[in-house]
Amino acid sequence: MQEKFVYMDHTATTPVSPEVMKAMMPYFSEVFGNPSSVYSYSKKSRAAIEKARMQVANAFNAAPAEIFFTSSGTESDNWALKGTLENLKSKGKTHLITSKIEHHAILHTAEYLHKIHGFDVTYLPVDSEGRVNPEDVRNAINDKTALVSIMFANNEVGTIQPIKKIGEICREKKVLFHTDAVQAAAQLNIDVKDLNIDMMSISGHKMYAPKGIGALYIRKGIRLENFMHGGGQESARRASTENLAGIVGLGEAMEILKTRLDDDMRRISSWRDEIISGILAKIPYAKLNGATGSERLPNNINCSFIGVEGETLLLDLDYRGISASTGSACSSASLDPSHVLLALGLKHEMAHGSLRFTLGRLTTHDHVKYLLEVLPEIVARRREMSPLWEDFLKSNA
Repeated sequence: MQEKFVYMDHTATTPVSPEVMKAMMPYFSEVFGNPSSVYSYSKKSRAAIEKARMQVANAFNAAPAEIFFTSSGTESDNWALKGTLENLKSKGKTHLITSKIEHHAILHTAEYLHKIHGFDVTYLPVDSEGRVNPEDVRNAINDKTALVSIMFANNEVGTIQPIKKIGEICREKKVLFHTDAVQAAAQLNIDVKDLNIDMMSISGHKMYAPKGIGALYIRKGIRLENFMHGGGQESARRASTENLAGIVGLGEAMEILKTRLDDDMRRISSWRDEIISGILAKIPYAKLNGATGSERLPNNINCSFIGVEGETLLLDLDYRGISASTGSACSSASLDPSHVLLALGLKHEMAHGSLRFTLGRLTTHDHVKYLLEVLPEIVARRREMSPLWEDFLKSNA
């Protein structure tokens, strides 16, 4: 059917903005010199990279020398965890602390570090809204702890963590603190110094820059083992010929983000709240997952619907032209319920019946109204065909 194209999956990826595309174009075929070459033509490429490094650094109150370009948020996460643990193991620091609701780029890396290299990993629980208790972090730290890695905001349910308090505890305990800010960096004002962040991962395609580019902030003075080996790029800390156009695009995206973030998020958060209120008012036994208000990412709506499968709802929404998700795009092919929702305490049947809508620059208020018109009809129709819904009604009669 697809009467409309309503894109509500900005957490999965975003389109490259026209301004970013325009900034990138010369670096594909006009200014294409290898930044590591010594002749004058390549100096233009080097200058473009350093400009982008400054743009990214300025967005987070970091120094340009603290920004290292990578291929993705996943690479940045891997580098932060593996590089820190490898660097500090000779000092007896063999313990990693993270949470149960991290992105798989963190969880699978932690699993690898434990199974293959024998490092100890503590997975902290979260409350019913997906929030880590800073005191749990304090209590988990011991004399072998090398790193605490807690995501800035959850990609599925949108809950923003108490990052500043966690950073204070880590600084007090002299333990390094990394945060995966892949979702948060596109939606929140972040000051790495004020928040006591030692390392932070970001990804370009979540903020209207291209896929295949990311960055890792590493506070001055922190040493990591290199994740990639080869040439001397990125101050000899990340080998591989630089993705010149992608780096320029990331820098331009960050520059744009700084100028329009507050206005965008005011508008988008009001639509988020309108959708949440509409869903809870129009659909019986719908449940909001995650935190509310200012403790939630401005663009995130995650709701569960008892008696229906989220995958079925997605297909129905797609037929009506609405693109959404059942959770993380990296896990969308899995039939298992979301590890995030289970960690929040949801039962399997509720976790299976969840949908995530994430708003962005493509969203209009007409899209919001259309979703609230279509979704209640879809849920009601699917419930009429669902034996799970019948059983639920009988048990609650």
